[in-house]
Amino acid sequence: MSPTKIASASDDASRRDANFHPTIWGDFFLNHSSNFLENNKDVQEKHEKLRQEVRKLVLADHDSADIPNKIELIDDIIRLGVEYHFEEEVKAELEKLHDNQLHLNFDLSTTSTWFRLLRTHGFSVSADVFKRFKNANGEFESEDARGWWCLYEAASLRCPDEKTLEEAVQVSRKKLEALLAELSFPLKECVRNGLHIPYYRSVPRLEARQYIPLYDAQPTKIESLSLFAKIDFNILQALHQTELREVSRWWKDFDFPNKLPYARDRIAEGYYWIMGAHHEPKFSLSRKFLTEAIAVISLIDDTYDVYGSLEEVTLFTKAVERWDIEAINDIPEYMRIIYIGLLGMFEEFKDNLINAGGRDYCLYYAIEVVKELVRCYQKEAEFFHKRYVPGYEEYMDNSIVSGGYKMFIILEVITRGEFAVKETLDWAMTLPEMVKSSSLIARLVDDIQTYKAEEERGEVVSAIRCYMKDYGVSEEEACQKMREMIEIEWKILNKATQFETNEVSAPFVIPSLNFTRVLEVMYDEGDGYSNSQGVTKNRITALLRHPIEI
Repeated sequence: MSPTKIASASDDASRRDANFHPTIWGDFFLNHSSNFLENNKDVQEKHEKLRQEVRKLVLADHDSADIPNKIELIDDIIRLGVEYHFEEEVKAELEKLHDNQLHLNFDLSTTSTWFRLLRTHGFSVSADVFKRFKNANGEFESEDARGWWCLYEAASLRCPDEKTLEEAVQVSRKKLEALLAELSFPLKECVRNGLHIPYYRSVPRLEARQYIPLYDAQPTKIESLSLFAKIDFNILQALHQTELREVSRWWKDFDFPNKLPYARDRIAEGYYWIMGAHHEPKFSLSRKFLTEAIAVISLIDDTYDVYGSLEEVTLFTKAVERWDIEAINDIPEYMRIIYIGLLGMFEEFKDNLINAGGRDYCLYYAIEVVKELVRCYQKEAEFFHKRYVPGYEEYMDNSIVSGGYKMFIILEVITRGEFAVKETLDWAMTLPEMVKSSSLIARLVDDIQTYKAEEERGEVVSAIRCYMKDYGVSEEEACQKMREMIEIEWKILNKATQFETNEVSAPFVIPSLNFTRVLEVMYDEGDGYSNSQGVTKNRITALLRHPIEI
């Protein structure tokens, strides 16, 4: 046993303290329910009736003059968050739209939406379709504010070397910023939201919550679709509330906050994070496992970053490598609850989730990515305790994994169960470009928003500081370079997910994109996980506390 072992995590006054604020929710989510289903006895029947009505709208034949309306309908269904009810129908309609050449007659708004929908769903579409919207001087021109908005949203799917889309995003953004004050509701709010975070880079569930009232305010709305979206949001919210109650009870039973007061108490925020990555009903068990995973990994992260001595975390790393409950005797006492939680979580879910569908090999990969993450935490602890500042490349090689996104993407793919071959996981473990770009974006966005707070508690290693050291640039220049790198990696991620998929890599498209989207939103106004008292609280309230009025 380590000679520095302490009985609890509050006995040693010499420990560092990040001063994370307590949970802002208390025990609220242990008992909370909107009671939507209980208060609306016939709602399930009404929901199904409306679903069939919307399905008929999707499948209805349209002549060429009505195609723009069909494109708008599909886009609204997706933005309203109900596409998961009509995945096959939407795919079939998009195949028809892809195979004909009617887009040559569309206006800028419809062409842009057509382009975005097809690329989002894996169809190959050239950006050359936008060249006809340029004037004789080669400049984009339009008198339609909605057209500029749709072009801007479409350009967020740009890949490397797509100069037309690069120009489109720059011009459309300037136009929209100039026009914003003149626009009226609801287009004004759509544009404002897009300028903040483009739809393609945002969290689908959050976007649905924002778009439902905007769609409801449109004079051209379809009443059955509007009502269906509201009811569906509330039904799904009730499921999410049930899941959050269950994981909150698990968290409460372990009493992590009292036993490890130095660590972040963020079970609701963790659930919000995972729900953002996949909100559909069929992934309920996966959400609960991944919420427990993000909670335990957060405890480990805080222990290595803030509280544990180098000797203690080294012992913990060895215990994780061993992955045996008997190793609990070799780690400090205050760490034992973390180790029990970690191994117990995998044991709880291994049969019904991780190894489900006859995939008994999945547990090995799930454990290996956790071990890899902890090894990277160990290296960062060594950086800190030995006062070693690595070069930028050395830092990034380690931190691209220590950010945790490779681990969570692989765990999500495993727990979603939507892959056919073992080679998919072998491929992901090598950190291929799709997973690498997602992880790089996460790492850089994280560091930009957190490096100053970490420096206040003694951390001196971050992407910004390492880049400044290696390239002799100012802090402002380093941050700007990080933002440019984020844009580059988004384009690489777009290319990998839109044009370079096959049977092996395809299961990683949605997890890679959605975890990146969640990170963009969670850190868009600071570290929304560690400091969840602002916009994160408002978003959780909108998604998990209050149903939509019908």
